Amino acid sequence: MVFCTTPDINTARQLAADLVEKKYAACVNIQAGIESVYEWQGKIEQEPEVLMIIKTSSARYPALEKWLAQAHPYDTPEIIAVPVEQGLPDYIQWVNSVTAQK
Repeated sequence: MVFCTTPDINTARQLAADLVEKKYAACVNIQAGIESVYEWQGKIEQEPEVLMIIKTSSARYPALEKWLAQAHPYDTPEIIAVPVEQGLPDYIQWVNSVTAQK
């Protein structure tokens, strides 16, 4: 599972659609209405953002990361992968089958 924030809903929707179309992800949840507080270039920032929760396989993560880093509008986008240790076997199998390279 990969977490990635975006500046707005339209960016999240476009990136999510591209990720699924390119088979980098089986599914992307989009959560609007979050606020991020962070330090950037020596200044504390506080901005609204939209969170994408990306379901992918470990085999597809390197390609997903490379593509997303290039397509994302931020200079340094948040792209954080978290391993899924357990899950409904049928769902995990579905994610793996959708993102399998052909």
